[in-house]
Amino acid sequence: MHVIFGSTALALGLIALLSQKGNKLHKKSGKLFLWCLIVVIITGLIGVFIFNRNTFLLVITADSAYLGFSGYRVLKNKSNKLKLLDVFVAILTLMSVSYFLYCFKSIGMIWSPIIIYSTVGYLLFIITYDFLRYLVPKSKYKNLWLYEHILKMVSAFSAILSAFSGTVFEDYQPYSQFLPSTLCMVIAIGFIIYYAKKNKSIKR
Repeated sequence: MHVIFGSTALALGLIALLSQKGNKLHKKSGKLFLWCLIVVIITGLIGVFIFNRNTFLLVITADSAYLGFSGYRVLKNKSNKLKLLDVFVAILTLMSVSYFLYCFKSIGMIWSPIIIYSTVGYLLFIITYDFLRYLVPKSKYKNLWLYEHILKMVSAFSAILSAFSGTVFEDYQPYSQFLPSTLCMVIAIGFIIYYAKKNKSIKR
């Protein structure tokens, strides 16, 4: 189930990336991507806590889960107004990462250090930003929700893609893991620049 829904999520995420933003296909594929992501998260947690799979899977799961959740929430709210649900999920994610770091020495370097440190670091960076954004005045926040949505949803897709390629092309690690992440980050930045320029031209 983890593999099937993970692969389906990749296909749906790709459709959402390639389709025109805001149209029916983009919204539908985006929603189905999130539903598949939920199954991937649940089966990933089962793998860690019931079948004693690699504990780093917990970080990958927490990473994609939080990014997908936060990316959806920011689109729904379109503001930086403090919501208890968002704070609760952020704290729960921090606890999951803290558990991994606590068990880090006992599980050893199963995956490449660059993947472990970059994944944990990026997740902590996003959560830190999500707490700090509540301090941004509403008048300054404006369209930041759109750029957050783009970055977080592409990053959620990137997390699944990297886990998939790293597993399938295990002999090419860590390149099979961080190259897809790098590509997705370039894509996210490209979308953000495009829509920033578009919004700027509309204001004029």
